[in-house]
Amino acid sequence: MKALQFNVTPPGFIAAKAIKPIFGNNVYFKGPFKTVRLVEIPEPAAPAGQWVKLKTIFCGFCGSDLNLMMLHDSPTASPFSSFPCIIGHEVVGRIVEKGPEATQFELGDVVTVNPGLGCTVRNLSPQCAVCAAGRSLNCENSAKGGLPPGMFTGLNSGVTGGFAPFIRAHESQLFKVPDSLGMEAAAMTEPLAVALQTVFDNMPEPSDKILVIGGGVIGNLVIQAVRTLCPGAGIALIEPAAHAAVLAEELGQAEIIPFKAVYQTAAEFTGAAMYQPQLGQPVLMGGFDRIYDTVGNSATLNMGLRILGPFGTLSLVGIGSDVKLDLTPLWLKLQNIKGVYGYGRVTYQGETRHVFDLAMEFMKEGRIRTAPLVTHTFRLEDYREMIEVNLNKARHGAVKTLVRFD
Repeated sequence: MKALQFNVTPPGFIAAKAIKPIFGNNVYFKGPFKTVRLVEIPEPAAPAGQWVKLKTIFCGFCGSDLNLMMLHDSPTASPFSSFPCIIGHEVVGRIVEKGPEATQFELGDVVTVNPGLGCTVRNLSPQCAVCAAGRSLNCENSAKGGLPPGMFTGLNSGVTGGFAPFIRAHESQLFKVPDSLGMEAAAMTEPLAVALQTVFDNMPEPSDKILVIGGGVIGNLVIQAVRTLCPGAGIALIEPAAHAAVLAEELGQAEIIPFKAVYQTAAEFTGAAMYQPQLGQPVLMGGFDRIYDTVGNSATLNMGLRILGPFGTLSLVGIGSDVKLDLTPLWLKLQNIKGVYGYGRVTYQGETRHVFDLAMEFMKEGRIRTAPLVTHTFRLEDYREMIEVNLNKARHGAVKTLVRFD
């Protein structure tokens, strides 16, 4: 079967980086040093134990997939990945075969996949403290056990990711899709789970003023999650792409802060006082109570800390490369920076539930709308076109792109 494979070697990494200034981003998916290619691999064998075989219906293309292809990821994470690997972690599929010990689901069930390859999937006991807390993507043992190194499906040489017609998954990773939920919406479960977990980990109060930096898929879903979980909070968004900003206004009633007037507008929105240092950008005394940064680069983090209020928390959702920070606002205003990654169990209305189940419930009930975010679908064979669209989203009016399997 055909599958989309990522692979890079140290010489290939050096060569691609060296010629990128000449040939641009095309070097990563075209030519001799490309990091992704369509390859022929065997269809997964009949599953054993608690594993199942899925026929893929949709797989979403994530910003982290693009960062991986473009070699933007920090080498710090390299011990917790293995190559070559079949990428794709936003999967919805149908169970077509089951191992003899897989009893939680039936043949024909449509499921979404929590891609985390934690202790249970790796057949490790006892579980690490992080997995015991329900956060399998942050597993302490993601380089140990019965699988190669790799934190999640799509970044592991031993587990085929979702850009393939058939994949294997452990039944502990699966969540049944409600019959009334469409397949494109089901494919949005994983990114919505990221957004919901982000808000649960940094939950606003009804009187809070919050800011989302970046109005792409995750930023839009964070706004909708805040509207659902804390409808009284005031929400602002910084997003230079007009089509993404319009969607945020429509779906989450967010107020758009002009990119060229961030500090003055943020001061007006929050009632803060703005001060101008002798050098550099302004700093607010007062500011936003909570910021969710879905970009995560030096510019957005430095800006975020300057307009975050005292005792405020900035959730770092975006995964960028190395950053340089002026830490003055951090100590001046007693702020917090919180890492965000993955998802797990949360308490909602007095009940402990996994955010995957909540995500599908909110979509099914129409409380969070994901259909307007899905702007493009592609066949796997058209992956180069999909990458080009994601590299130029504003030009194509793109938000979320999916690979469809017939």
